[in-house]
Amino acid sequence: MSIRQEIINTIARTRFEKVEKPRSLKSIYGINTFNVQSMKEFIKIKTYTAFRQWIDDGKQISSVQADEIAEGMKKWALAKGAVYYTHWFQPMTGLTAEKHDGFISLTAKGVIEKFSGSNLILGEPDASSFPSGGIRTTFEARGYTAWDPSSPAFIIECELGKTLCIPSIFVSYNGEALDKKLPLLRSEEALSGSAVRLLKLFGKKDVKRVKSSCGAEQEYFLIDEKYFRMRQDLLLCGRTLAGAASPKGQQMEDQYFGSIKDRVLNYMSDVTEEAYKLGIPIKTRHNEVAPNQFEFAPIFEESNIAADHNQLLMDVMKKIALRHGLVCLLHEKPFAGINGSGKHINWSIEDNSGNNLLSPGSTPRDNLQFLAIIAAILRAVYRHQGLLRASVASAGNEHRLGANEAPPAIMSVSLGSQLTAILDTVEKKKKVELSKKDIVDLGVGRLPTFNRDMTDRNRTSPFAFTGNKFEFRAPGSAQNISTPVMVLNTIIAESLDYITGSIEERLKKNKKFNDAVLGVIGEFIKESRDICFDGNNYSGEWKKEAAKRGLENEPSTAASFKSFIREDHVSLFKRYKVLSRDELVARHNVWLEMYVKLINIEARTLKEMVDSNIVPSGIKYQGVLAQNLRILMQVSESGLELDKTSLDDQKKHLVDITSMIYFVRRNTQEMTKLLEELKGLSGERKAKAYFEKLKPLMGHIRKHSDELESVLPDDIWNLPKYREMLFII
Repeated sequence: MSIRQEIINTIARTRFEKVEKPRSLKSIYGINTFNVQSMKEFIKIKTYTAFRQWIDDGKQISSVQADEIAEGMKKWALAKGAVYYTHWFQPMTGLTAEKHDGFISLTAKGVIEKFSGSNLILGEPDASSFPSGGIRTTFEARGYTAWDPSSPAFIIECELGKTLCIPSIFVSYNGEALDKKLPLLRSEEALSGSAVRLLKLFGKKDVKRVKSSCGAEQEYFLIDEKYFRMRQDLLLCGRTLAGAASPKGQQMEDQYFGSIKDRVLNYMSDVTEEAYKLGIPIKTRHNEVAPNQFEFAPIFEESNIAADHNQLLMDVMKKIALRHGLVCLLHEKPFAGINGSGKHINWSIEDNSGNNLLSPGSTPRDNLQFLAIIAAILRAVYRHQGLLRASVASAGNEHRLGANEAPPAIMSVSLGSQLTAILDTVEKKKKVELSKKDIVDLGVGRLPTFNRDMTDRNRTSPFAFTGNKFEFRAPGSAQNISTPVMVLNTIIAESLDYITGSIEERLKKNKKFNDAVLGVIGEFIKESRDICFDGNNYSGEWKKEAAKRGLENEPSTAASFKSFIREDHVSLFKRYKVLSRDELVARHNVWLEMYVKLINIEARTLKEMVDSNIVPSGIKYQGVLAQNLRILMQVSESGLELDKTSLDDQKKHLVDITSMIYFVRRNTQEMTKLLEELKGLSGERKAKAYFEKLKPLMGHIRKHSDELESVLPDDIWNLPKYREMLFII
């Protein structure tokens, strides 16, 4: 019996003991967060009130109040058993980072626990080893983490200790953003300012602030840890670089929303409990389309907190999986030939009273406001489609975009038939007939009424309106959502300002308010018409139609990054104080370098697999066939008659196996040679060569390797197969 088969048998026999754990939601939700209840318990109400004013109105707290909050946070953390704290931040890698400091301090009287307001507000990590994209040089080590008070501090636990984590931004010595969070926070300010300006035009004088909110649906795969440890590609790259398709994949469609296996449900329950302790509001869990693919989905939160919670949730998911002898795969395409994993961001905007601005209102003017905001969003996506594409670009997502489970790299908006009909009416200035169930009155003679739930859900669209929010389906499962949300906020802020200015100009010309608004909306719709598409985004016809419309379609991750440094986009981010030119160039450089490094790691890992597993297995079987053929030939020569056709078939089988081995080796040698040739290139040139030359060559190696795997005996092939990883858990 091979090692692989022994492991399969071990997994099949695996059972986990039932452990009783508290399941009451009220008893555990938020217990590991320094939330409102904790703050009121550990700090004075006057200080808490000042803290809330800081969050809501931007009125800075005093140093004395900062010290009191720090002291309260320390007492809370110590009561929980934490002896270390860290400023938890999100560098440009897209991951999270932390440097732990102890509360311990030495005095003449001995050891004490110390944590001041200055410790809370500012930290100083070594910034030299984080990617900066040229903002600073390697020998310049200083960077700063600064407390983000809008996101609650929390405690992470392990078997032997607890740590207080303080959500923070990360900046260079000179103040440039070196992280994902600060640009997101800046974009929230930009969006708020632009939206408030538009709302005041519609008579909403009491609105002081507008914020985006979102919920990120998190797709993932689970496999047994033993499989993971046996495959270099999963261990080093997070995805399979070779692997023949299982005869059964997802074609029966029996996984989606199916009964959840006990082992998986135990894992999900454990994740949910840990998430609830951290105040992460997981609402939904279910089987996804592909075998052993699943999803968690949360309740909407402010985008800044939602981004923090999604990063934290991914970390929890990976840690909890190991407790259950599993590995959580967050790569966008861990298995070829079946659905990859995305992270659909459900995005909306609301005012400080909690009113969703993407919901039709109760008055005609509210509904005109709703249409104005929809028109502004259409314009934003149309004018900045390249930026949206770049915001979801990564080496992993390059495998997923355009496949049958994800929208193509073409950005488009699906509004649904009813809302499209309404906008057509505005653009063409004539009334159309809608069904009698449409109940929302616009109060304008030529406009029909319409239903609040205006559209079915278009699962093929990159950016689909779903009643009171937009679903951005293009982000990848491993992605930090801060960047796509930051881009959405910024481009929509610009369009909100533009629509406000356009309406004001018409009002100056003595236009009636309704006529001014409808006229501007009509112009926006006409300008952005080409971005609207309610059909099947997976179809080949759409790609042809999109090309006719002049829509961008950039399959290359590296090439799409250029959108961040286009002059008009540099001007846009600078104007809204979200990112400077240097900060944009830095991000372009960092993400380009990460792309090149990841592809290089994959290529070298594939070569190792070929040399250490794939070819040796093929040669072993080749030897078995050759030996068998030798015996048959000897038998034939001894005078015993053998069927010539059968003998020829044996020869052909040996030739086929030899050919497969040859092509795997030849393409691997070509890949090795290409890697050596491309060593001297850097930046965009190297990324372009990797996309156009290296990745196709890796595809050829995989093709012949998978053919070889499909015909080798089970006891010779050592790597876990798709049929095992996807169906035995």
